[in-house]
Amino acid sequence: MARSKHPEETVVKILDVAMRLFVERGYEQTSMQNIIDGLGGLTKGAVYHHFSSKEEIFLAAMDRVMAPGAERLRKIRDAEGMTGREKIQTMFENGARGVDSAFFSQADPELDPMKNPRMLAAEYRDLFDVSAHELMLPAIEQGVEDGSIQTDYPRELAETIALLNNLWCVPAFFPARDEEEQRRRVAFMNDFLSAMGLEIALDPRVSLETWRRRCGETAQEDDGADACADARARR
Repeated sequence: MARSKHPEETVVKILDVAMRLFVERGYEQTSMQNIIDGLGGLTKGAVYHHFSSKEEIFLAAMDRVMAPGAERLRKIRDAEGMTGREKIQTMFENGARGVDSAFFSQADPELDPMKNPRMLAAEYRDLFDVSAHELMLPAIEQGVEDGSIQTDYPRELAETIALLNNLWCVPAFFPARDEEEQRRRVAFMNDFLSAMGLEIALDPRVSLETWRRRCGETAQEDDGADACADARARR
């Protein structure tokens, strides 16, 4: 099959097929050849013209999954009639973390940084470029101006929040051993934010629901001890 004259349509088709296979087979069990075979005659060269690897396809799929949530956060950032503190609180309540999505859980990619460092690197890049600098920093700077946030370090605060909230508090990347440890992380985040002049309240129920979805099955098998196998491997 000749290369499409409409490359954006080709990309959409590749992502549609790849995402279906990632969910059905899992990320690790899906090969580039599986994706090519599912494209109904699209050549290998056409696929590699747009994506150099399966990993690159997966990251593009995650961008698609996260796009509606990220757009929702941009609207919160730009909203009229809200203080900076209120915007940050609302952002936390309307988070867009792709690693907590059903698609990510079903695809279940390997996240051990020693085995798949590029996946972690992509998340690390996005958490600074998007979460910290594009979304949180403008709201924090507004909060400093309107008096709702008291900090001398708006940029550093935005970066630290993004780092902790998008990696340390996320079970997919650094799973807590049990529910109590996950709950303590949220409590620490609330105390940390308060100490840094940002009086907001993170709801531990959302974090615990995410932990149970990713680690709950293992927790039942282990009778609640050291719930995530990944957590044992990384510590």
